[in-house]
Amino acid sequence: MTGRGQASAGDLLELVRTGRATTRGALQQVTGLSRATVGQRLDRLFRAGWLREGAGGPVDSPQGGRPSITLEFDDAHAVVLAADLDTRHARACVLSLSGEILAEHGGTLVVEDGPDAVLGELGRWFAELLEKAGHQPSEVCGIGLAVPGPVDSETGRVVQPPMMPGWDGYDIRGRLARAFTEQTGAPRVPVLVDNDANLMAYGEQRTGHPDCSAFVLVKVSTGIGAGVVVGGSIFRGIDGGAGDIGHIRIPAGAQALCRCGSYGCLAAVASGGAVARRLAETGVPAASGSDVRDLLASGHPGAAAFAREAGRQVGDVLATVVTLLNPGVLMIAGDLAGTSFLTGVRELLYQRALPRSTAHLHVLTSRLGERAGLIGAGALVVEYLYAPERVEERLLALGM
Repeated sequence: MTGRGQASAGDLLELVRTGRATTRGALQQVTGLSRATVGQRLDRLFRAGWLREGAGGPVDSPQGGRPSITLEFDDAHAVVLAADLDTRHARACVLSLSGEILAEHGGTLVVEDGPDAVLGELGRWFAELLEKAGHQPSEVCGIGLAVPGPVDSETGRVVQPPMMPGWDGYDIRGRLARAFTEQTGAPRVPVLVDNDANLMAYGEQRTGHPDCSAFVLVKVSTGIGAGVVVGGSIFRGIDGGAGDIGHIRIPAGAQALCRCGSYGCLAAVASGGAVARRLAETGVPAASGSDVRDLLASGHPGAAAFAREAGRQVGDVLATVVTLLNPGVLMIAGDLAGTSFLTGVRELLYQRALPRSTAHLHVLTSRLGERAGLIGAGALVVEYLYAPERVEERLLALGM
């Protein structure tokens, strides 16, 4: 927030959205603004439809006098579109601004078909979902997309993604915005793109562990990646490469060729794809991480044994991650996130990491499951569009 006595309308909205100040009197007290100035800035937010009076009735004013009317962020004035791409499957949804999923669709979508085809199909899904949810395209304020590769957050382009051939450097934001407009006739809206593990971590941390200041999620599906949330924000590194633990070299994988072209990567021996290959070698029909997930769900003993071994290999690497970051929560997600894999992770993690690093660590499996990336993508869009500086830009664009 800007200096005391200089808070903008965007700052006031942020205070209300986060629950730090929810009456006019509280806003005056926190910001140092006069009653008249607070009123003028709130009026802009009311006219934009972003604020409403609370349903709970008046509350006591912190400055004394008659009770004050509570203020609330109006999460019904717009909706967000979100999609989560895996290598051969995708999910898409319409979300409210508070993160409630209003309509959802999942189906086959193969990233190897290329960005133009995949993003064009997502545009069609979005149009159908809006109709299903009973919302107009004009109500959409932004789109969030999770992809299985490293993303430069400044440009929204994937950078040398091993599992996304043909996507390197592609203008994902522009193509998806265009696909949405082509399918709905609505004006273009902002598109935000991030790595799937990052957005899964963001969604899980915000909904289930908002007080955890250091949160790590590891997604083990076709590949292996990690999302890190520190101080409530995604930690991406310099150009989006943070958390790419699937390409850490391990001795057990010296002879294993990874999709990135190198030998010895963790993903080459411990991912869902790697476990599927091992099962196929024993005569069990498995071609992907999702096949392994189905075998684990049915209680297949061979799948359970290989998953536990993969968990031990990942746990060995995570001992270093936990020692470095000292997180409060380490969450396992993806196709292999189950009892067998988690048991293997815990065996090696607690054996290799110092007790000091794990004394307050909670090792859990995903709570949101396949929806984590969607929830995280939606939250990323909302936090971007309603950040104080962007609120000012949008209000001016609306003539307010």
